Amino acid sequence: MKKNKIITTEEILLTLCRSVTDVLAAAGNHNVNYSPMVQKIHKTCLRPDLGCFVLFDGGFSGLVIMNFTSQAAMEIYRKYMMSMGMPESELAQFHTSDEVGNVMGELMNQIVGDFTNRVRQELQTSINQSQPKMMAINKQVQIMVNTQLDQPQARRVTFSTPNHAIFYMELSMDKTEFIQLHDFAPNEEEHPDEILANATQAETVAPAAVVDDADDDFLKNLGL
Repeated sequence: MKKNKIITTEEILLTLCRSVTDVLAAAGNHNVNYSPMVQKIHKTCLRPDLGCFVLFDGGFSGLVIMNFTSQAAMEIYRKYMMSMGMPESELAQFHTSDEVGNVMGELMNQIVGDFTNRVRQELQTSINQSQPKMMAINKQVQIMVNTQLDQPQARRVTFSTPNHAIFYMELSMDKTEFIQLHDFAPNEEEHPDEILANATQAETVAPAAVVDDADDDFLKNLGL
């Protein structure tokens, strides 16, 4: 009897890690690596120096957080902008610059967009994402969506850039398993460089995202 394939939280997390590295590579940041060891954590937090979070729901619900040190944020921002032909002399000098926050927020949007596309192909289900919220912070801010999740599980993965700058990704999601009952042909894949090209054709740097009423309420509840 054929044994059915089971996809767990760790496999979904690995899919998200691949979206991070592939999208960043398409944005001029090659050789970004993630640790083969993943941490089980009890809570998700925004941490200094630059934090961003995205909510998603649909086939399963959860929260993705990315926490960048100032060094990691500036390295990723500078390589991205210079890969698009921006002169180094015109780049922002500090991670607290609005331009840096806008660029990192756009990259976060592309990462989660690539992730939702992979989920649709590999798990044959659909999830929707909120607009990314990127902010420069100097202290830890706890973010919880436990009231929306059934048996939430949280994980943290460490990433490193070629210049040895560190950033972290945290995932909190439903405890769930996807069981493959029979073989299927995945849908046509959208590649990260195509997603990036479509985004940059619209505008070079995305303006600050317009926050809808639901997200405003969420931020107010966090005290932000």
